[in-house]
Amino acid sequence: MEFIDPKNRLQNFERNILAPYAAFSSASRGREYPLIEHPFRTVYQRDRDRVIHSAAFRRMEYKTQVFVNHEGDHYRTRLTHSIEVAQISRTVARALGLNEDLAEAIALVHDLGHTPFGHSGEDVLNRLMADFGGFNHNRQSLRVVDFLERRYPDYPGLNLTYEVREGIVKHETSGPQIAPEMFPPEERPTLEAMLVDLADAVAYNSHDVDDGLSSGILRWDELDSAPIWQRAGRECDRRYPDLTPKLRRHAMVRLLVDWQVTDLVNRTFVNLVAHKIGSLADVRRSRVRLISFSDEMLADIVTLKNFLNEKMYRHSRMQAMSEEARLIIETLFDKYRRDPMKLHGKFKLRLKEEPVEIIISDFIAGMTDRYAARMFEELK
Repeated sequence: MEFIDPKNRLQNFERNILAPYAAFSSASRGREYPLIEHPFRTVYQRDRDRVIHSAAFRRMEYKTQVFVNHEGDHYRTRLTHSIEVAQISRTVARALGLNEDLAEAIALVHDLGHTPFGHSGEDVLNRLMADFGGFNHNRQSLRVVDFLERRYPDYPGLNLTYEVREGIVKHETSGPQIAPEMFPPEERPTLEAMLVDLADAVAYNSHDVDDGLSSGILRWDELDSAPIWQRAGRECDRRYPDLTPKLRRHAMVRLLVDWQVTDLVNRTFVNLVAHKIGSLADVRRSRVRLISFSDEMLADIVTLKNFLNEKMYRHSRMQAMSEEARLIIETLFDKYRRDPMKLHGKFKLRLKEEPVEIIISDFIAGMTDRYAARMFEELK
């Protein structure tokens, strides 16, 4: 029997199993710094592993998703959210014949640049950095993997493939294109990158409902104003008429996720056929978003998201957390700006190379909630 080395076996597997419009690891556009690749891991598997072993990935365990760390041990964190997005992304990628390893790597890396205290922290830091280009967590994620992580002797950053880095900068909700000189704005990203964007939305909408009900911020009767939640309640009661409130909540959240994922897969297949997508080159030339929900599901998702914006994200408890984030981050920024020698370790060493504000932004963005709170107590 002819011997096929493990890496070639994996690449042959991709060619035999994946759809022609998938991103094949053997056709990656490569890394910024040339690297002898691993003998039995594809480039995207290696990227995923590099992300998981990074310090920035570990710190997400103590970064806010919605509830800050001291609110309780059972709420989702930035880390558990990223793992949930990766799980949904792999499911969708497999169903569509896409590259699961690439989708997983993008899902795990996409939130590395988030500040402590969630989007409230990002809003504060963006305002403080207005004279220096503002702050954007997608741009910061790219900065983390290209520069801030220092784990390898031959180059800065994690030296990830073009496709994973592209998945960071071409996040559909990121606003203006990041790093257009490296990632042409007119070129669509891979389908794997597109699906992670919507897997992210599925995860945070559904699981924010779960955490909101668990915390008591959301009320069952108010949630019935969202049609998709009403349908989930009726379907759950039909299947399981005698559940406790906690089990009923879990069952309904699972239905939310399942319905959205199923709709996403089915609608995307229709899109791919309608636009005659037969290769990754076709994907990159496409002028429409190929990964999408149906109009009916999108309407349900928008209604649910609007409900969460009104009843959860603007709740007095959330506003109190936002005010705490504002006070802590503003104070830290001001203290470090007045006395940059209070910066720690590697950040202090950069003072002669870059504007102090950019260094402070990097330092604060990398903090966990509890570390930021501790530094606030020490410096105030």
